[in-house]
Amino acid sequence: MASQTGIMVLQLQDIHLSLPGSAGIVPILYGVSMALPQAKSVAIIGPSGSGKTSLLLICAGLMRPVSGKIIFEGEDITAFDENDLSTLRRDHIGIVFQNFHLIPTMTALENVAIPLELAGIEHASDRAAETLGSVGLAHRLTHYPSQLSGGEQQRVAIARALVMKPRLILADEPTGNLDQDTGRAIMKLLFDRVKAQGATLALVTHDPALAAACDMQIHIKDGRVVGA
Repeated sequence: MASQTGIMVLQLQDIHLSLPGSAGIVPILYGVSMALPQAKSVAIIGPSGSGKTSLLLICAGLMRPVSGKIIFEGEDITAFDENDLSTLRRDHIGIVFQNFHLIPTMTALENVAIPLELAGIEHASDRAAETLGSVGLAHRLTHYPSQLSGGEQQRVAIARALVMKPRLILADEPTGNLDQDTGRAIMKLLFDRVKAQGATLALVTHDPALAAACDMQIHIKDGRVVGA
């Protein structure tokens, strides 16, 4: 897929989501519509339980809505099967989780090289090393996650999300497990790297200062968009 002038990277149209709960079906999202422009940073904010993370998972194709449309770079991906969604994520969407989700038995270099190897890209280790260098971890290539600080682990996770040069980066509370100073440094790094690649960044955050640093803010409350 190639981004086209005037086309949003991602659009959600009238998204409804319900999930099974102990008392029956629980509505999560009610007719959510939003658009993520190319090369912009977008904060998704709102109180706990408002549906922010569920919304991000739908953007990533990791959760399917009950109804509504998902448009990625002009193409309707709503009916994509799991294989197509997996390929889409591998090639075009980078994801940064709060809990890092690194593979503990792999080095930093191996963790970052995974998407390249799955895509059959040559010289995966060289490209992974270059990307780790761009986030300040050229000296940590052979270290395992347990040998890295929380901030370093998040840098590895960011490098893994960026290594395929995706059009869209999704981040779920990326500084949630970091101290304030480390969190600020990580977010500056993430903003800088995303901008350098011309990608779109959508992040879920409870931090008003972080939300204010984004180009746009989308406010979610009780499963609905209440402001943008």
